[in-house]
Amino acid sequence: MTPGRRSSTFTRLLRHGFTDPSAAERLLDSVELAPVRDDPVLLEALGATADPDLALHGLVRLLEAQNGPTAHRELLDTLIAAKPLRDRLLGVLGASAALADHLARHPGDWHALVTYEPRDLHPGVAEFERGLAEATDPVSLRVAYRRCLLSIAARDVCGTIDVADTAAELADLATATLRAALALASAAAPQDAAACRLAVIAMGKCGGHELNYVSDVDVIFVAEAAAEGADETKALAAATRLASHLMRICSETTVEGSIWPVDANLRPEGRNGPLVRTLSSHLAYYQRWAKTWEFQALLKARPVAGDPALGQAYLDALDPLVWQAAERENFVPDVQKMRRRVVENIPAAEIERELKLGPGGLRDVEFAVQLLQLVHGRTDASLRSGTTLHALQALAAGGYVGREDAARLDEAYRFLRSMEHRIQLYRLRRTHLVPEAEADQRRLGRSLGLRADPAAELIREWKRHTGVVRRLHEKLFYRPLLDAVAQLAPGEARLSPEAARERLVALGYADPAAALRHLEALASGVTRKAAIQRTLLPVLLGWFADSADPDAGLLNFRKVSDALGKTPWYLRLLRDEGAAAENLARVLSAGRLAPDLLMRAPEAVALLGRGDGTGPGGGGLEPRERGQLEQEIMAAVRRAENAAQGVTAARGVRRRELFRTAAADIVGSYGTETSPAEADQGALVDRVGAAVSDLTAATLAGTLRAVVRDGWGDTLPTRFAIIGMGRFGGHELGYGSDADVLFVHEPQDGVDEQEAAAAANKVVAEMRRLLQLPSADPPLLIDAGLRPEGKSGPLVRTLKSYEAYYRRWSLVWESQALLRAEPVAGDAELAGRFIELADPLRYPRRGLGDDAVREIRRLKARMESERLPRGADPKLHTKLGPGGLSDVEWTVQLIQLRHGHRVPGLRTTRTREALAAARETGLLSEEDTAVLDEAWVLATRVRNAVMLVRGRAGDTFPTEPRELAAVGRYLGYGAGHAGDMLDAYRRTARRARTVVEELFYADGA
Repeated sequence: MTPGRRSSTFTRLLRHGFTDPSAAERLLDSVELAPVRDDPVLLEALGATADPDLALHGLVRLLEAQNGPTAHRELLDTLIAAKPLRDRLLGVLGASAALADHLARHPGDWHALVTYEPRDLHPGVAEFERGLAEATDPVSLRVAYRRCLLSIAARDVCGTIDVADTAAELADLATATLRAALALASAAAPQDAAACRLAVIAMGKCGGHELNYVSDVDVIFVAEAAAEGADETKALAAATRLASHLMRICSETTVEGSIWPVDANLRPEGRNGPLVRTLSSHLAYYQRWAKTWEFQALLKARPVAGDPALGQAYLDALDPLVWQAAERENFVPDVQKMRRRVVENIPAAEIERELKLGPGGLRDVEFAVQLLQLVHGRTDASLRSGTTLHALQALAAGGYVGREDAARLDEAYRFLRSMEHRIQLYRLRRTHLVPEAEADQRRLGRSLGLRADPAAELIREWKRHTGVVRRLHEKLFYRPLLDAVAQLAPGEARLSPEAARERLVALGYADPAAALRHLEALASGVTRKAAIQRTLLPVLLGWFADSADPDAGLLNFRKVSDALGKTPWYLRLLRDEGAAAENLARVLSAGRLAPDLLMRAPEAVALLGRGDGTGPGGGGLEPRERGQLEQEIMAAVRRAENAAQGVTAARGVRRRELFRTAAADIVGSYGTETSPAEADQGALVDRVGAAVSDLTAATLAGTLRAVVRDGWGDTLPTRFAIIGMGRFGGHELGYGSDADVLFVHEPQDGVDEQEAAAAANKVVAEMRRLLQLPSADPPLLIDAGLRPEGKSGPLVRTLKSYEAYYRRWSLVWESQALLRAEPVAGDAELAGRFIELADPLRYPRRGLGDDAVREIRRLKARMESERLPRGADPKLHTKLGPGGLSDVEWTVQLIQLRHGHRVPGLRTTRTREALAAARETGLLSEEDTAVLDEAWVLATRVRNAVMLVRGRAGDTFPTEPRELAAVGRYLGYGAGHAGDMLDAYRRTARRARTVVEELFYADGA
């Protein structure tokens, strides 16, 4: 070839889409293409394929494989003269390396693409059965199957049929193949075939008439004895042998590969159940044992092979059960469980490339459609289609889905299925991953008609369609509810009141009538507020339905909106900050505490946004530091006219910050669409404990300042300090905890002790009164029960009095209590001297004597027996039960009392820090430390959950099912798994109790 011609050919090849023009030139110059190398028709046809290089290479291989010059010439002549063959053959060769391999092995099969009669355009099962009729063994069946597949792929890539037609034809080919395989199995075992009636029921995509190029073919087998009165056991054995042989014929790898795996795991009991059952056995299982997902699977059941009468009898028997599934007792939790995306098994690196299971993928569309079918198909037979797109069309026609939403979802689903088909067609391998290589993306994009910049256009279109699905698949459930109550789309079919009620019940709403009233109030009207809420509600309702109490979430949202709906920033916050809307939905439906705190001052909803720190109290959910809190509270106290006003302001800050802490805890525990739930449960506990403890300390400091200022001006007659005790001193307060404290004072120079004591007692009394006054803000209870002599002793003592008491009368339990002592408010120097006084008592130089150890054990046993509430289950009591908080804390405190003097790391008021220090110094093993830490964290989380859910403190799990489910959601358990949560708690506590008995009670401990 001359240089000029080479340059011209090179340019033409580039222009026609070849990526390796040099290799293409060599192939065009090969002897196989010599007669047509200059024919412009060939180059134009190659350039129209998905991958011109691949098509040319496949064509040369096919020509090389022809049996002699005559066959070679026939193929070339037909290729140039017949445009239908040219488009079909080159289209397949440019889209599928696997079918090019098939043609190279079976070079005569190109003739299957020559005929172009109208009857060939849409073959059905009968035509495919004729195409497979000559197969006499598994190998020839595979060859015939590939020949039929070749014709489907040719019509697909040429655009003769659309993606729905392609999927239907693939399902029809699978039907014909199953029939052929059953015929081969029956011919190999005629006695078995004569002994039974066997029906093959297609499930999944095959049953739904929407099969992929490469997919497992899901089936269920049902059989009966061939003659009435015959031995059923023998008939089932014969049917099982036939069914097993059928599966092997299709699935086993031969010299011609396999067809596809036949998967019978959707049968009753899955792979643990018998492969073949009688109809009565199937019916008994579904009536008694089947789960909701199994009825969902039956939506696609379709008899395809074997005894047609038996197959139809199977459908007739089970069909009524499918449409009663939405009335089952566990339907709602099952649906909530199924609605949560199952992505745990998808490698993190692959989730963004997943067409099927990834966010906005095919599964989202299919699940949404199937759920709506289950809910509404029981009263509307028009919805009972196994094909996703047909069912979606019927849902739109009946008003169950908005027409515009259905049209957009239809378009997105078709595009995603087309991508899936073309990805699988290339190698005929089962995959749902979008390829990473640019060359693969380019071929895929060109196969879908994207030619300007195929790879970039493909990714852009894919992301656009998945985005549509992500936005619509939730809206699909809820938008029609709004249309039904607000009558927004005149002329369009709407949900009837009964259908709306059914849908709300199916999505977890216990009081659908009230829910519809709330929706009507929120969505009706022509105001800006109503318009924005109509936009927000479809998504919010989905988040509410994901909680244990959707009704409470919707009711609380209505209350907040009634309070703030006319405030411009509120609706703008929810509309423009997606995180704020989701955070609000989580908070409003997670229990009573956070909504109650919010309702008392709804403007705190601003904290749920990203926050820039400029709003009241700072924006966002990050807890504020103690110094910031004290600064704000002290400033408010200074502005107040009297102590009551000052303390009211301090309690207002406390309420707002309690809401911030609770909201952050809920969001961190539930997770959001953009960030998963916090995996480190200990970190969640530590954050809550530190935030509530800092807030309590700041509130006490502000209250002390307000009372002193109101009664004495700038100087109290006595120096005064507050020492945090118990969980307060340990930075481990929960939402419902009292503030355990000691009060210590020291008269100012020249002040009479009686005057000083009177002033100190008056301060304490006024602080307690003001912090407990009935108001919109939650009270803060001050508990001084850990003081010397307990409730019998004076409420306030001087430092000298404490010193004298501890020197002469101190009991071992008081030394133990002082392990948690930490200054929290008041005179820092005086508080420091109190801690110096306490250190020798709580960290005794010689450790503990045997008598003291026995006394601690006796007190612990007495507490367990006397304080456990009557009727409470000890194994589920988080404070006093075996392996609960008391067990762990007393064990840690015994170690501190014994070894704190010589091990500085143990001199901490915090339980988890002391545990870690004991481990680091060898006093505890790694395993024992982990067991105790896990139990303590879990018990603390349960107490926090109970307070969040019920709005009042509790040490044991709720008994009311919705409350128990809400505690479960907070702890990471899905709907229907409350029993698993209780079992997990018992196991964790039991392991901790075993360690405690070794470390705390054993004589050698």
